[in-house]
Amino acid sequence: MYKFYSDGGSRGNPGHSAFAIVVVKDGKVIHEYSEFLGVHTNNYAEYRGLIANLTYAVKNGIKEAEFIMDSQLVIMQMRGQYKVKSESVMELYQDAKTLASFIPKITFTHVRRSEQYIPRADALLNAEMDRHEND
Repeated sequence: MYKFYSDGGSRGNPGHSAFAIVVVKDGKVIHEYSEFLGVHTNNYAEYRGLIANLTYAVKNGIKEAEFIMDSQLVIMQMRGQYKVKSESVMELYQDAKTLASFIPKITFTHVRRSEQYIPRADALLNAEMDRHEND
């Protein structure tokens, strides 16, 4: 089964932001990616990371996947346990739900930051923000 880890963050809220994803299959990292987003909120960056992972899964025809994040808010919204109250996040949420609908067997799991590949994603996104520190 595929496991998709993502993390997003901003330095300031809003502030310089980035996300990173780590895709794992059978315990091996098969894909990593990070992207600087400019000035946005932390929640925006978290959703962009999830969307990047969902897009990767859909483009690669993956039919069973677990999406793992340390953002309780995003995970609970994707599970339908929390409402999306922020207008600025609503469009991202809707994009994520649309992409998720193409994956027949999908789960969303909240973990602590120290869990498995989350520190790796966190390091990638921080390196991305460091590269753009003076932008």
